[in-house]
Amino acid sequence: MLQTLFDPGFFFVNYPFSNCYALPKAVSHNKFDLIKETFILLCLRVQFSEPEETKSNIVTADHLREIRKSRNMPSSGRFLERLSNGQSLLVAEGYLFEIERRGYLKAGAFVPEVVLEHPHLVKALHEEFVHAGSDVVLAFTYYAHREKLRVIGKEDILENINRKALSIAKEVARETGTLFAGNICNTTVYVRDDEQAKALARSMFKEQVEWAVEAGVDYILAETFDEVGEAMLALEVIKQYGKGTPAVVTLVPSARDVTFDGLSYPEACLRLENAGAAVVGLNCGRGPETILPLIAEIKKVCKGPVACLPVPYRTSCQFKTMQSLVHPKTGEKSFPIDLPAHFVGRSEVLEFGLECKRLGVEYVGLCCGNCSHYMRTLAETYCRQPPASRFSPDMSQHYMYGDKNKFKKYNTEDLVAAKN
Repeated sequence: MLQTLFDPGFFFVNYPFSNCYALPKAVSHNKFDLIKETFILLCLRVQFSEPEETKSNIVTADHLREIRKSRNMPSSGRFLERLSNGQSLLVAEGYLFEIERRGYLKAGAFVPEVVLEHPHLVKALHEEFVHAGSDVVLAFTYYAHREKLRVIGKEDILENINRKALSIAKEVARETGTLFAGNICNTTVYVRDDEQAKALARSMFKEQVEWAVEAGVDYILAETFDEVGEAMLALEVIKQYGKGTPAVVTLVPSARDVTFDGLSYPEACLRLENAGAAVVGLNCGRGPETILPLIAEIKKVCKGPVACLPVPYRTSCQFKTMQSLVHPKTGEKSFPIDLPAHFVGRSEVLEFGLECKRLGVEYVGLCCGNCSHYMRTLAETYCRQPPASRFSPDMSQHYMYGDKNKFKKYNTEDLVAAKN
């Protein structure tokens, strides 16, 4: 086995499309770590559970997965310790819109059936966001709750879709050494003065929280709440059934600068923080320009970590939320089909990241509309160099707009003039 591991042509690493896969030597640092760990364990005569396989010249994916699991198992303690040390977490959200854009999810119900129908696509998107700089793999259980499934007549897949989404996210998180998060969200059944509706919402939270805890999540994100009441209910359920799992709770900001139940966002976040949320803040709804003023006010009153995850659309004082945006040509409502007409540029994501750093935002990311090149830009504003940074733009290499000493005047000046 040792001879095979150090053969100059091949290493055997854990790859998703085969239990055992031979890969050329140029593999990622994570893969080299796995190989190093395997070698150390072999030297220590650690026995694998399947001795007949270890006699061959192949290290199986299962072996490597168990090694990674035993030596680099994230924990909720690591999540809290990281935030308490003043570090920042970069978190990629936006799975619903991205999967819909790729043609595997229906806008409207926005139910993530893709988890069961095309799990490899969900795993690939998790990997893509980690490659771009996300510190967290968020299980794709947003809108995978009982009410959303009832609307499309598929309540029977509720448990399967949640367990599968958690399993996919856990696998990627463990393979990449990132944090693994569960996810619950607005129930669409909550009514503040209706005890029966609140009881139904509580039961929906409970089942998803229990599945997340059973899967071993590092924390649970409860997000996109219009009302403090529903957010507080979600937090209560996490505290009651989460077995100590930390909670991140975020509200979706409206155009009116107050929650649907009438609280200012600083007051609402402070209440959630005082009730025991590890992180509080805002996600979705508003773009960078219109969410940041609210975050600045929240930072003034909250003592713990604050979250900020806007949508990457060009909202403004006139159109504060993505739901209020209108198409620049037709004047019709853009949400959700024509929202791409309002995408921010990467330079605006860079400005957003720098402002979050200035404000001291500890939990930062992007929500609906997010994609990997935005995530990479955001990571780089936090002085990160994720693997995707290898391909960050370098226009000095462009034949028209690059270094004029390296390219012909015919292209760098004459052709540029024609283009302009």
